[in-house]
Amino acid sequence: MQMSDIPFGTTDWSSIEPTEHKGETGVATWRTQNFGVIRVRMVEYSPGYMADHWCSKGHILLCLKGELNTELKDGRKFILKPGTSYQVADNAEPHRSSTREGATLFIVD
Repeated sequence: MQMSDIPFGTTDWSSIEPTEHKGETGVATWRTQNFGVIRVRMVEYSPGYMADHWCSKGHILLCLKGELNTELKDGRKFILKPGTSYQVADNAEPHRSSTREGATLFIVD
């Protein structure tokens, strides 16, 4: 990935207007910044959240708070806790997330 035409800046995530995205259960609250083709998000999943789709978008994801369960379409399952991350390429391995207690993530895609 080539990052270009992005001047130095800081982001106060609390000042970014949130958008809500309903899951099969629960809700994801996104605070999103776009820098050219790069999307950067702070995402909070409510307790009991379950994604309503299999995602094929590539991400680099860092768990900041809570616990995130990620299932791959092939059946493998992973648990992210604060300080752990995953990375996946576009169209590589469909995945979906859920959380029992809620989670806060920092995502670049």
